[in-house]
Amino acid sequence: MATLKEKLMTSIAPGPAVPSNKITIVGVGPVGMACAVSILGKGICDELALVDVLEDKLKGEMMDLQHGSLFLQTHKIVADKVDVLAYVAWKLSGLPKHRVIGSGCNLDTARFRYLIGERLGIHPANCHGWILGELGDSSVPVWSGVNVAGIPFQELNPATGTEKDGENWKDLHKQVVESAHEVNRLKGYVNWAIGLSVADICETMLKNLCRIHSVSVLVKGMYGIENDVFMSLPSVLSASGLTSVINQKLKDDEVAQLKKSAESLWNIQKEIKDL
Repeated sequence: MATLKEKLMTSIAPGPAVPSNKITIVGVGPVGMACAVSILGKGICDELALVDVLEDKLKGEMMDLQHGSLFLQTHKIVADKVDVLAYVAWKLSGLPKHRVIGSGCNLDTARFRYLIGERLGIHPANCHGWILGELGDSSVPVWSGVNVAGIPFQELNPATGTEKDGENWKDLHKQVVESAHEVNRLKGYVNWAIGLSVADICETMLKNLCRIHSVSVLVKGMYGIENDVFMSLPSVLSASGLTSVINQKLKDDEVAQLKKSAESLWNIQKEIKDL
């Protein structure tokens, strides 16, 4: 006897066996779920997979999202536990450098532009400035390149971002660095901004948009850096991964800060033993 489905629909051809665009999120804590919701909100994948060792929470988060699939463009949401292979693949993949990318200073760059926009009373999308290097206290705000509508701040005031700046624009970098700690202190964790940042990077790559992000890439050979370290530089991302790195004309003190960050990272990395 034919089933209701068989009576309702006449099968013509099998559906695709493999999704065209699948994104896997490892960890369903606050950050992982913020990434999931942000990615689903953009509708940039046709399958979202969640991975975690906490089976009950994993299943609960999966079901909660599945129940909202009517309101999403991605209707296939799946989950699975103990993704040891993901870690092993990352360590042993041997992927070329243009396929290994970290979110790096993408969010800190967004914070930087937001603070500039707040101070000027304009939308952050119209504020152009970059945070490069190592994420955290040693990150490098490129004040020499900060501009609005093509007008460099340091052209208007050469002291902008320096210790000699009477308007204390340099404090914005301090706010960028401390903002994550402040949010964590107030609500217990940081998740929505990083989720939106990760979704933005994923959209650039999956849609082959060739947009520029401050993401962590292998920087050996750039700005006099001689070791195999990953740091954030303005990078063009596409469907094939890292396409190119923008050669910013940095000032001597900015290059020195980048090299200092690279040396700090290398001192940590060289202590790590391979699998």
